[in-house]
Amino acid sequence: MDIVVKGHRTEVPERFRKHVAEKLNLEKIQKLDGKAISLDVELTKEHNPRLHDRCDRVEITLRSRGPVIRAEAAASDPYAALDAATSKLDAQLRRHADKRHLARRGGRAAVSVAEYTAPLAEVPGQDGAEADADRVPHTKAGPLDVEGEGPLVVREKTHVAAAMSLDQALYEMELVGHDFYLFVDSERNQPSVVYRRHGYDYGVIYLKEDPSAIGLVAGAAGGAGGALRR
Repeated sequence: MDIVVKGHRTEVPERFRKHVAEKLNLEKIQKLDGKAISLDVELTKEHNPRLHDRCDRVEITLRSRGPVIRAEAAASDPYAALDAATSKLDAQLRRHADKRHLARRGGRAAVSVAEYTAPLAEVPGQDGAEADADRVPHTKAGPLDVEGEGPLVVREKTHVAAAMSLDQALYEMELVGHDFYLFVDSERNQPSVVYRRHGYDYGVIYLKEDPSAIGLVAGAAGGAGGALRR
């Protein structure tokens, strides 16, 4: 398994590439996840002066024959961001390995998602500053390209995934380190979203199509959107 290092809005120094190879222990990763296929590291540079304390963001994505595991962190320099993201990846890999071990022993149902995700609060560098990094005002959506203080903040992603249970969606949401997760519920066969509320409570939103409501969309003051209640 090779490590692919790439840059977004920045050139990746050779010194940083070597540091990534030293920091990410492939032997250790493959020991924790023997189904690992590829490991991608993306370095993003934010040029907004107001974000100087988190201008470098590192996102590590581990793809395997199981769920995708992703960890990201932002800091004032790429090496500090890499250290924080690596710590998160290691913690998530260990939780994933523990879950597989319990499943083999037949103990999966006895352990709640909250118990597995509780260590997330203890991962170094996980604070509000990193969440703010996802709201950087740089946009590329179709023909629109807004740099700096633009009126639009968009990040497009397309995922192909099989239908899954609510429990599995919660688990995979924690593996990618997000506050919400879009999936197709295997029991209801409906597009659904799970999201984190306060503490370790979770919410779920089910989307049900109503053909009779199509004509009301244009003039409606509200809809399925809105604030996720904490």
